[in-house]
Amino acid sequence: MTIAIFLGALLGAMALGVPIAFSLLACGAALMWHMDMFDPQILAQNTIEGANSFPLLAVPFFMLAGEIMNAGGLSRRIVHFAMTLVGHVRGGLGYVGIMAAVIMAALSGSAVADAAALAALLLPMMNRAGYDTARSAGLLSAAGIIAPIIPPSIGFVVFGVAANVSISKLFMAGIVPGLLLGLALWVTWWWLVRKEKIQPAPRASRAEILAAFKDATLALVMPLIVVVGLKFGVFTPTEAAVVAAVYALFVSTVVYQELKLRELYRLFEAAAKTSAIIMFLVAAAMVSAWMITVANLPGEVVSLLQPLLDRPTLLMIAIMVLTMVVGTAMDMTPTILILTPVLMPLVKAAGIDPVYFGVLFMINNAIGLITPPVGTVLSTVAGVGKVSMDDVTRGVWPFMVAQFAMMFLMVFFPQLVTVPARWFHG
Repeated sequence: MTIAIFLGALLGAMALGVPIAFSLLACGAALMWHMDMFDPQILAQNTIEGANSFPLLAVPFFMLAGEIMNAGGLSRRIVHFAMTLVGHVRGGLGYVGIMAAVIMAALSGSAVADAAALAALLLPMMNRAGYDTARSAGLLSAAGIIAPIIPPSIGFVVFGVAANVSISKLFMAGIVPGLLLGLALWVTWWWLVRKEKIQPAPRASRAEILAAFKDATLALVMPLIVVVGLKFGVFTPTEAAVVAAVYALFVSTVVYQELKLRELYRLFEAAAKTSAIIMFLVAAAMVSAWMITVANLPGEVVSLLQPLLDRPTLLMIAIMVLTMVVGTAMDMTPTILILTPVLMPLVKAAGIDPVYFGVLFMINNAIGLITPPVGTVLSTVAGVGKVSMDDVTRGVWPFMVAQFAMMFLMVFFPQLVTVPARWFHG
């Protein structure tokens, strides 16, 4: 009965068009009313405590770093450097998009920001070169969702806070899986364009490659600063977000001089608005999370899935399928905040490594950003690239399937995640 009230209140509010954050508050209030313990003061206290978290300070700073990176010329230089390396091969601009996405993922941690930058920079070039528009937009959408996997990742920050798991360990564990997602896109793109008759760009000379590398060096150094600093304990994930934002601001305004001081207000405002949405979601989710614990919903879910506790692989498959279904209708952050309090007790009861689970769970949620009908990243690429939503959805299917296949490969072979994670984290 408790599970029915929880899902009924949540899905009912969403069906009525109530924003996710307010739906979460309504869900918590419904559970309190059902348990005859409704108290507005408890609602207010849990909402405030939900946002009162030091690790969550990383969210606005990573968002700001992404905004500055795109406006200050860092993204453009990364794309140009990738172009000099692989732009001359068949389907070269697609490989450029994948390489640029992997590098940019280590700068911003935001799928929407990276996808928007890739679509703005590369999609017009791909159209002029004769690439299929739908396929190109689909590739750039799928490449953009690598950002929540490779550190720094806003999604890992939210999950780490919600699940009480080390954010630093999650960051380090996400490096190789993020690269594997890029590899899946690389192979899929090669297969799709192997017979295309598109005129590639001229091969760049060694001098041009070196000049592009020199021009992009400061942008390429930023991921190294973050990863090395986290690995050796120089700073925490929250401090890494501050370092990334300050570094991007310094390079954009002082070195590249492409970002004017008068433009900063607009960037700060954009980062603040996006951060406010995420923070309010986290705050509202704390009410539901507290009521989920009080109502012992995890215990009921554990009892329902008791036969799978002795089979961790089957349990992971069931959880991944559930998350895939939820991801088609809900954005990444709400999915993390709603499912994490319910699933984590189950994961721990089955003896699954929480960091390993967090990486797979995050990959699934990231792919959810390109699954129709919601697909936030699909909408972003369609809007920025001036492509119809139907075309982007049609073009993303092969890449989405490839990424799901890579995710399930990690389910069957956990060592793909756990072994590199142990090495990176020391």
